[in-house]
Amino acid sequence: MKIRFQYIAIIAAFVSVTGAYAQKKDENIGTEVVNVVKPYTPTISDAFKVKETPIIEDEDNTQKETIEYNIFSFPVASTFTPSKGKAAGVDRPQKEKLYSNYATLGVGNYGTINAELFVTENLNRNEYVGGMLRHLSSQGGIEEVKVDDKYYNTSLDLTYGNRQKDFSWNTDLGFQNQVYNWYGLPTDYVNFNDLDLNINGIDPKQTYNSFYIGGRIAAEDSFFRDASMQYKRFWDAYGSAENRFFVKPSLDIDVMDEKIKVDFVADYVGGTLADDTEFPIDYSHFNLGIQPSIIYQKDDFSAQLGAGIFYSMGKIADDKENKFYIYPQAKVSYKVVGDLMVAYAGAEGALKQNSYADFVSLNPFISPMQIVTPTNQQYDIYVGLKGKLANAVSYNIRGSYMNEDDKSLFLNFNPGVLPGPGADLQGFQYGNSFSVVYDQVQTISFFGELKADFSKSVNFGINGTFSSYSMDTQAEAWNLPQIKVGSTLDVDITAKWYAGLNLFFVGDRKDLVLPGNTFADTGMDYDTEVVTLKSYFDLNAHVGYKYSERLTGFIKLNNIANQDYQRWVNYPVQGFQVLGGASYKFDF
Repeated sequence: MKIRFQYIAIIAAFVSVTGAYAQKKDENIGTEVVNVVKPYTPTISDAFKVKETPIIEDEDNTQKETIEYNIFSFPVASTFTPSKGKAAGVDRPQKEKLYSNYATLGVGNYGTINAELFVTENLNRNEYVGGMLRHLSSQGGIEEVKVDDKYYNTSLDLTYGNRQKDFSWNTDLGFQNQVYNWYGLPTDYVNFNDLDLNINGIDPKQTYNSFYIGGRIAAEDSFFRDASMQYKRFWDAYGSAENRFFVKPSLDIDVMDEKIKVDFVADYVGGTLADDTEFPIDYSHFNLGIQPSIIYQKDDFSAQLGAGIFYSMGKIADDKENKFYIYPQAKVSYKVVGDLMVAYAGAEGALKQNSYADFVSLNPFISPMQIVTPTNQQYDIYVGLKGKLANAVSYNIRGSYMNEDDKSLFLNFNPGVLPGPGADLQGFQYGNSFSVVYDQVQTISFFGELKADFSKSVNFGINGTFSSYSMDTQAEAWNLPQIKVGSTLDVDITAKWYAGLNLFFVGDRKDLVLPGNTFADTGMDYDTEVVTLKSYFDLNAHVGYKYSERLTGFIKLNNIANQDYQRWVNYPVQGFQVLGGASYKFDF
């Protein structure tokens, strides 16, 4: 008890001393610095301090005294933690509903019909099916064309896909039917009356059909990256038929900190061209290739160094030839100024498989009597610079030197099918079809491109290529232009209206024609003349209106300047074209 009493006495004495000092003395308190701590409230305004006169509430002395506050301009350590800021409320735009299917139909002059139907459906969480039906046709009507110039192009593509956690795969099936006419008769160079040839009796129709089945598989978190394969059967109305099969697997292997990439190629093409003619041509080419490379990346530098090794087993008629090829496949890049300026360079080569079906896709007016052989792209050496001029403007410039052996060229005149007086000719044997010739070609080219996204509503792009060719045996680089320029502009005018422009320019090209009727007497005496196809430009535009989430109307204008140019010699194109239609989106 004695000890407890002592503790109480000490505490009482401490409280009394403290209270004595806490009493306010009746004297001027002088000048003091007061730190006012307030909750953090961020605002955007001119900085200033508010003078405040606080009210002192004291039970012992209610008299208000004048207190002076002086503000000193020196930093004071903050003793509070500001609360987290909250974003201002934003009015979210209404999310546009996405539909899985759509149908489009357009009708225009020249009897043009353009129709598309796309349908897809998820069978369950992992499986889906889809289909695409396309049709484009025109009833012709080009001025000064003496024979039928209509065309049809219809295709159907089906797909089935399966997506799993570690891999995905799909299989595709399709059929295409194309009808074209060899309407490019050389009436400016040949007098058909002197040759005793009745133009009205010419049947220029050609039909192409193709069927394919293929698929692709891709894996996640595996050294096996993906693989694609396809079988394609292609045939025409003249008995030509071709089979194409390829499989292309790819591997990605991580070794320590580096990645090794390996691409495999097995590509076969073979068939018979012009089987019902006097001289059918059998051919086949089987190319096997492996393309290993190592990928290295460090800071701003990246490189992919590798090679392509190919073995080709070829046969044309009774001639067989097997060859072994090795190609460089290397490319490097360095960020000179971040993403603003990236320098790159490379040297690449490959054995490129050609096919009759590929030739038709490039020029549907070729004759069914062709020789098909692969193109040996020995090397393509290039250097370039790409990057951004601003956040919304990107650029790419590039210069290259390419050497190709057996490069395919389209040539109008084929000396093996000259029309003679009273001859019984096929629809493509009147100087109105094209042959494929091969040559060793060196190409020096310069490419430039500029893309700009001025806003979410305005996109612009322009590109151009200048090329110079050196030939080994051919007199000219047939039908290859030196200059090509293209430009596009797309604008979302309002939430409902959108529009776009497309302009492209193609420079002069060279081809061969038959001058006059030098072979009219015997059908064997002939001569040729190099002609220049004039350069041309084509301006196209489209405008659309979104009537609702489902329905959109559109108008497309092609060849607005009504240019009377020839894409191929003796083949004028349609003039000003108008196509109007609508697209409808839907779900099942």
